[in-house]
Amino acid sequence: MADTPLTAPAVKPANPNFSSGPCAKRPGWTVEALANALVGRSHRAKPAKARIEKAIQLTRELLEVPADYLIGIVPASDTGAVEMALWGMLGARGVDMLAWESFGEGWVTDVTKQLKLEDVRILKAPYGELPDLKQVDFDRDVVFTWNGTTSGVRVPNADWIAADRKGLTICDATSSAFAQDMDFTKLDVVTFSWQKALGGEAAHGILILSPRAVERLETFKPDRPLPKIFRLTKGGKLMADVFEGATINTVSMLCIEDAVDAMEWGMRAGGLKAMQARADANFKVLADWVAKTPWIDFLAKKENERSNTSVCLVITDPDVTALDDDKQAAFAKAIVSRLDKAGAAYDIGAYRDAPSGLRIWAGSTVEASDLAALTPWLDYAFAAEKAALKAAA
Repeated sequence: MADTPLTAPAVKPANPNFSSGPCAKRPGWTVEALANALVGRSHRAKPAKARIEKAIQLTRELLEVPADYLIGIVPASDTGAVEMALWGMLGARGVDMLAWESFGEGWVTDVTKQLKLEDVRILKAPYGELPDLKQVDFDRDVVFTWNGTTSGVRVPNADWIAADRKGLTICDATSSAFAQDMDFTKLDVVTFSWQKALGGEAAHGILILSPRAVERLETFKPDRPLPKIFRLTKGGKLMADVFEGATINTVSMLCIEDAVDAMEWGMRAGGLKAMQARADANFKVLADWVAKTPWIDFLAKKENERSNTSVCLVITDPDVTALDDDKQAAFAKAIVSRLDKAGAAYDIGAYRDAPSGLRIWAGSTVEASDLAALTPWLDYAFAAEKAALKAAA
């Protein structure tokens, strides 16, 4: 790549929102999409409950969830959905915890320090890598993130998961749902939130349960107290109404309307495969740019493990990598700040616990044309900060 002129590109992304959560709204979205939201109504009123049921129905249809799996809208975003599964299901047998970035590490902390389970194996890998999936024991329960949002590393497929497993697989799918090909027959609990691949609003989580997960809930009684928002059974039976639109606590009808709008867009766009194809095409824009750009590289080391949603990048320029860690982080933050001030890209800094660098959301609600317009700005911002670095030396 030739030296980039220190002149800002003439064209900015039409939508500079590249945050990894909440993510960009679907193309063409305006606040008018929420005009018919049932605000000021009880979420238990018939019209509101029908709209909640619509959100569940669209989730099943668009995500291609098997007919015998249950779908519920639960409190506290993806975190709440995962916690419900951990607190309500774990302890019946040993558990393998997989962690290769901050959110997986968080689930390890909950299981070992809060639940204080004794029979826990922790399979870890550093940022940019996966643990050895061959070491997972499916006679045990298994907890993992499909896509590491803060590392940009995902499992390549579900082939490593045993079909004849005895334990449950609990999958945090918050940045993979709707964008990556997940085999539900290999997954017993799936969680995500609207604010990722659907570009939705925060606060609510989705909890999807297989028949095996329901059986665990109805046959296993944890020896610990469960807060109300974690309870999915009553008298030893599943609270089925939670998966029929009767939510545990009050939901935002604005958020429900926004999720319905996003999923109806997904259906119009061509359904699940089309949404996955959009994310793949978006990732290709960034991958093609990385391939020809010497100062940047993927944090994920293996090509088939690179996320097509939360694309995490590290700066590899020798003058930058020669700096200490704090100065490398400051350099990356300066690029982020320059682009933010220019209105060319918002919220693309690496996650606070991750290696310094950039994180760019490339899910299906992002337009490939906006990513194509972004890459010259990335080159410009790097060149400008590199010049400032040399001037200060």
